[in-house]
Amino acid sequence: QDAPESAPSTPEVAPAPDAAPLPGAGFRDEAHTPMRRAIARRLTESVTTVPHFFLTADCRVDELIDLRRRINTRTAVKVSVNDIVLKAVAAAMTDVVEANAIWTTDAIRRFDAVDIGVAVSIPGGLVTPVLRDVQSKPLGAIAAEVRDLAERARAGRLKQQELEGGSFAVSNLGMYGTKEFSAIINPPHAGILAVGAASARPVVSAEGNLEVATVMTVTLSADHRAMDGALAAQWLAAFVAHVENPLGLLV
Repeated sequence: QDAPESAPSTPEVAPAPDAAPLPGAGFRDEAHTPMRRAIARRLTESVTTVPHFFLTADCRVDELIDLRRRINTRTAVKVSVNDIVLKAVAAAMTDVVEANAIWTTDAIRRFDAVDIGVAVSIPGGLVTPVLRDVQSKPLGAIAAEVRDLAERARAGRLKQQELEGGSFAVSNLGMYGTKEFSAIINPPHAGILAVGAASARPVVSAEGNLEVATVMTVTLSADHRAMDGALAAQWLAAFVAHVENPLGLLV
């Protein structure tokens, strides 16, 4: 009797070495710039060491937009929606003083003044210069300072001290049509407010009627070490109240 045939052996295949990119393969590598490396390092540190949590709110901004229009017909320095947002952030910090703080290794550091970082997109990256004493400045001064900081940021002429300090930041992508987003906290700040585009949306009035209003969605990213959920919600409610009743920001 013939012996049974043995099963054919499967030849072992050695793992292929990493293929070197071929010329013209449809991509190119750009070496990391120092700024890109710094952004990657800081934001990776933030998402891996800072316990983020997020709260979102919708703000009716018809009055804010009308106020901005009236201000800009009477002043040389033009005020943006973001300038009014910064003033509302500072007013909410004045209302809810416990939120104007950061986490340090040994203590919660609480601030008297409200210093706010303003995210500015520049070629090759992003910087966050800090606007000082926002709670004490009129809208015109805020608008002028923000414009100056942004222009010098894009020209690479910011001083190191202008990038340091503060407890909070604002990132606004509304000009790109982004409805809403969540931002990563820039340490050592304890929070950042992500501001989306204002757009016409259907809303239900206090009387229960369906109507159209201009609505802006904002998302608060908070450091849970420095700010608990109830405190963050209280601060966000104060911010929304100021945005929806902007005349109080002029007083």
